Parts: sequence; structure tokens; C-alpha cells
Amino acid sequence: HRTILYGGWAGNPRPHLRLLFEAAPLSFILDQAGGKGSDGNRPILSYTPETLHERLPVFLGSSEDIEELESYGDVQQEKANYEA
Repeated sequence: HRTILYGGWAGNPRPHLRLLFEAAPLSFILDQAGGKGSDGNRPILSYTPETLHERLPVFLGSSEDIEELESYGDVQQEKANYEA
């Protein structure tokens, strides 16, 4: 709540969170509250899942801060081999 009101973000540049079970629900709640969820390049809610346990980087926070983060270019770390 404070992050959305006063700015800031929380995130993980490595693909740890699962899209369907963690990233998309958190991003949806944040969007409804006036914030934004991103993978560092595009909004999380714009993804169509390809696999059940697809993982991706997640950045959540105020709209202004996430837009600034996306403006830096590719902020994701190299994708490692994570087993589902």
C-alpha cells in the first residue's frame, strides 16, 4: 500500500516467480490498486502462458517507478535452468 502511494518498487530480476500462480495475480492486484507489474520489458498481464509453470522476472510497484525501470532497457538477468 505504501509503495503505491509514495513510490518505490519490489522485484526480482531472475525468473523465479511462476506466471500463473504468483506473478499474474500479484500484478492484477497492483493494477487494480493503481500500481503496475512488469517483467522489466513489458507488463506481466500482457503475457499469454505457454506452460503451466512458466517463470519470469517480476517487478511490482508504483506506475511511475515501473515505467522508469522499463525505460532503462533490459533489466532482466540471464535465464538459468530452473526446474518446475
